[in-house]
Amino acid sequence: MTEPETEIVATHTGYVALLGRSNVGKSTLINRLIGQKISITAPKLQTTRHVILGIQTLPEVQPIYVDTPGLHRQTRRAMNRYLNRAAASVLGYADVVVFLIEALRWAEEDEDVLQRLTEFAGPVVLAVNKVDRIANKTRLLPFLHEVANKRNFIEVVPIAAIKGGNVAALEQVISRLLPVGPFLFPEGQITTVSKRFLVAELIREKLTRLLREELPYALAVEIEQFAEEERLVRIGAVIWVERQTQKGIVIGESGATLHEVGRQAREDMERLLGRKVFLETWVKVREGWSDDERALRSLGYYADHGLP
Repeated sequence: MTEPETEIVATHTGYVALLGRSNVGKSTLINRLIGQKISITAPKLQTTRHVILGIQTLPEVQPIYVDTPGLHRQTRRAMNRYLNRAAASVLGYADVVVFLIEALRWAEEDEDVLQRLTEFAGPVVLAVNKVDRIANKTRLLPFLHEVANKRNFIEVVPIAAIKGGNVAALEQVISRLLPVGPFLFPEGQITTVSKRFLVAELIREKLTRLLREELPYALAVEIEQFAEEERLVRIGAVIWVERQTQKGIVIGESGATLHEVGRQAREDMERLLGRKVFLETWVKVREGWSDDERALRSLGYYADHGLP
């Protein structure tokens, strides 16, 4: 008696680049897709400064989402040039692109991203985010029709990333577009960035949210100590600023601002690491670091973080 043949089910996997201008919700979307916070968010430009992978493993599909810095027009400073290069570089290995825009808004920066996509021969999905903010929904359909005609998009999908609205439909579209191939990462792995990187980003997120509009762009965070003990993680972090006056702002009156940054960051770190965290922070001045290629490299801005 012959054994029944076992059906071999093909798996699909590939890199899905999330591209768009700043503040359209790319990081919010990747956190929603992965089901965990791996990319920091804040309502300010340049919050995302690194290309970050988010790995989602389903029974037969493994999309590897690539969060990118927002593309923008400013290229005068080294930081701006780095951000644009980092975002554009993903087109070299992406299998699918999700072009993210904001509902009822088409800006010059969106047009810039669209022009960049002329270099990409693969499938492009247009995701129209923040539809939950539209009170008069009758305005949405004409807008969707208008933007759909800007390129031969595979699909146009309206979503509300922050609430998860219609994100499942976007996932289904992406899954159909991924090429056949073995999974590239083990089940359970959700990113390639290190814990040190994640805790540094959490500190920068709190700084970005708490400080005035201009200052977050002059901030960087470097982890000098990361020691894991049985029940405790000891973390020492340096917050770099570009001017002495900025140092005082970050510290705040009687250390109040720095204390609040540490409190909020520590709470998130403990959720991330599953242990108590002892966090020490220092604020130091490194003049002009954001316009210095060597300084950017020393602060980890050219690390590949497990990218292909």
